[in-house]
Amino acid sequence: MNVTDQIALVTGANRGIGRQFVLELLERGASKVYATARRPETLDFDDSRVVPLHLDLVDPGSVVAAAAAARDVTLLVNNAGISTGAALVTGDLDEVRREMDTHFWGTLRVIRAFAPVLAVNGGGGIVNVLSALSWFATPSSGSYSAAKAAEWNMTNGVRLELAAQGTLVQGVLLGAADTDISAGYDGPKIDPREVPRRSLDGLAVGSIEVIVDDWTAMVKASLAGDPATFYAQMAELLSVD
Repeated sequence: MNVTDQIALVTGANRGIGRQFVLELLERGASKVYATARRPETLDFDDSRVVPLHLDLVDPGSVVAAAAAARDVTLLVNNAGISTGAALVTGDLDEVRREMDTHFWGTLRVIRAFAPVLAVNGGGGIVNVLSALSWFATPSSGSYSAAKAAEWNMTNGVRLELAAQGTLVQGVLLGAADTDISAGYDGPKIDPREVPRRSLDGLAVGSIEVIVDDWTAMVKASLAGDPATFYAQMAELLSVD
C-alpha cells in the first residue's frame, strides 16, 4: 500500500505516536489526514490537508459520527490508548475495565465502523499500534498488558475477517517510545518518529506485522522458550538501578 494520495484517519493524533503518524503521512504525500482526538481543539497541525475530527473510543456515538464524516478514508491508524497503571488483583477494577474498554472494545468499535468505508473505497488498510507488552507483563503493567494482548489477537482475527474485502491489517509492536505515556519509565526509549516510519515502510511491502525495536524482537523470540526463564531475566533487568 503506497501512502501517496491515500486518505488516512489517525486516532489519538494530538500527541505522541499519533501526532508523528500524521506528520509522516503528510511527508509521504497523503492527500488528506483526519486527525482525531477527544478534544480536537488541541490539534495544531499547520497543513490544509489535515482535518480535525472528534473521536472518543469509548463513546459509540462519536465513533459513528466520525465514520459518517470521513466516508473517503482508505487507511485507518488505530493509535489512541491509555495506561492507568492499575494492578489486576488489587487495583481499581473500573480502571482495569477502562484499559480493556479503550484498547480492545474501543479499537474494535472503530474498526467495525470503518470496515464498510474501507470496503467501498477499495479495501485499503488498517494499522493497529500495539506493544511488546502484548506478549508479557511486568508488576506494574498488568491491566495494560492484558488489554494489549487482547488487542493483538483481535488484530489477527480482524485481519482474517477483512481479507475478503481486500483490507490489509497490520499490527505494529514496540517497547517504550519517548512520549507522555511512558514519561515515568526510566529505561531505553525509541524516537516516536520511528514507529510510523517502520509501519508505513511495512505497508509498502504488505507486512502484516512490524517489530519496531530490538527489545520487542527479543520479547517475541522468547515466546518459543520456557516462560520461567524469560521472567527470571526480566526480574533481573527490572531490578537493575
